[in-house]
Amino acid sequence: MDSRAEIRDFLTTRRARLTPDRTTLPAVGGQRRVAGLRREEVALLAGVSVDYYIRLERGNLTGVSDSVLEALARALQLDDAERAHLFDLGRTANTGAGGRQRATRRVHLRPQTQRLLDVMTLAPAYVRNGRLDILGANALGRAVFAPLFDTAAATPNMARFIFLDPAAQTFYRDWPELAGDVVALLRSEAGRDPHDRALSDLVGELSTRSDLFRTWWAKHNVRLHRSGTKKLHHPAVGDLTLAYESMELVTDPGLRLNAYTAEAGSTDQDALNLLASWAATPHDAPQPQQRQ
Repeated sequence: MDSRAEIRDFLTTRRARLTPDRTTLPAVGGQRRVAGLRREEVALLAGVSVDYYIRLERGNLTGVSDSVLEALARALQLDDAERAHLFDLGRTANTGAGGRQRATRRVHLRPQTQRLLDVMTLAPAYVRNGRLDILGANALGRAVFAPLFDTAAATPNMARFIFLDPAAQTFYRDWPELAGDVVALLRSEAGRDPHDRALSDLVGELSTRSDLFRTWWAKHNVRLHRSGTKKLHHPAVGDLTLAYESMELVTDPGLRLNAYTAEAGSTDQDALNLLASWAATPHDAPQPQQRQ
């Protein structure tokens, strides 16, 4: 991916969404030619010269200090995910080709990690990488996310499933929100590892095959994946609402463990118990009937 273009487009889109009335800038009358802030207004808020900010917005973050990046983040009112993305872009700009020397990302789980998943019998869980490849799961995770694991791919990819498989829009009841989050997660990963060829290929494939993905990718939105709620429509047990926690695996940089739970005593917990019972039986056993 073109790092200079990434920087330019990210700063431009963040500037365009921020209006003067949301800043400490003095009110100025008259017609404005741009909807968002002007470059000179961002420079004023960040405490840098206009020429210097123009250089930054043209995609040149070479030699930029952390203090300047912090000032930009404050001026553009970036959230935590956007601030992290800006610093990732700055790191890439200052490592250049050396960024290609980052440690190779794991494509398989260590046996110890798979054993950890396997002993988590009461919570559906899986491990993914930054490209949203699902590298491993426990039995209940495979049962809950059966439509994702039913794809022909040896390694399921959540982004491909969500944007290219019609079953996804039935399975995920909050599909529009989730699809937007997926694009933002991939954009964040592109900032962390712009030399990941597999990620570039994935983004190219999705941009070619999905107009919606291509449109949302151009927005340069980013997000962090920490916790939240998933609303599913499971083909066997019907509607499910599950809370999730996403945890980084410190020993395996770039991998995250996602685990899901239901509220105790709820019908969602009953459905999880049913799926857990089914997942623990031989594969030729009858599947649970969908709840009415």
